[in-house]
Amino acid sequence: MSKSLQLQFTLASGSLESYLAAARNIPILSAEEERELAVQLQDHGDLEAAQKLVLSHLRFVAHVARSYSGYGLALADLVQEGNIGLMKAVKRFDPTVGVRLISFAVYWIRAEIHEFILRNWRIVKVATTKAQRKLFFNLRRKKKQLGWFSDAEVGSVAEDLGVKRTDVLEMEKRLSGMDIGFDGPDDNDENISPAPANYLEDTSLEPARLVEQSDWTENQETLLYTALKDLDDRSRDILQQRWLSDNKSTLHQLADKYGISAERIRQLENNAIKKLRNVIGEAAA
Repeated sequence: MSKSLQLQFTLASGSLESYLAAARNIPILSAEEERELAVQLQDHGDLEAAQKLVLSHLRFVAHVARSYSGYGLALADLVQEGNIGLMKAVKRFDPTVGVRLISFAVYWIRAEIHEFILRNWRIVKVATTKAQRKLFFNLRRKKKQLGWFSDAEVGSVAEDLGVKRTDVLEMEKRLSGMDIGFDGPDDNDENISPAPANYLEDTSLEPARLVEQSDWTENQETLLYTALKDLDDRSRDILQQRWLSDNKSTLHQLADKYGISAERIRQLENNAIKKLRNVIGEAAA
């Protein structure tokens, strides 16, 4: 088994420590080795060279992923997302620029991890704009330094991060909130706050709505039976036996009744349904 497949299997099986140990055992490339492999990939599309570049940097991905462990997401998932960023970086790496791959790749690694965290930290995405994303990943660190926000501290954070004061307050509110189920818990504990669904107005029993629903149902039934009268006796009987009867007949039962094939019964049924749709559609228009 190749090192790449062995590492993938180890991480997929849930043995993160074994994966990290295996990644640490892969030698780090020298600057010259890294450049030669990158040239092979860039000029000749050498996938083996790309694999060596990726494998030699897996330990760095794990190091970056560990710095995001405070978001409550599995480290193995963060590592996998970081690996995706590493592979994207390897594909785009230009050895002629004169920088090491890890210096270039760290942006892509962090970008993939950031996106994964934003997608999975809450049910509803908490940061969509550039300013919100910047606040999401920096406000926790600022909170540890400040303890709590006063008006002056809000201004200080906004100035440090180059965002609006309103953005700081909004993100603080989002970070301190919790996901709430729309329908709420099933139990009747009086100490639990009412679910959002309980605040919606129930209009299902309003007299006007009930009359409207009754009229609509009656109108649809009238259109249906009017359309049925326009069908020939056999087609009408097939539809009634197949759809409107309490004891519905099968295609083969109707085929025996009319002395034709079950496929012909199916064709007659489909044609009758199309005629009904056309008649009802024209009447409704």
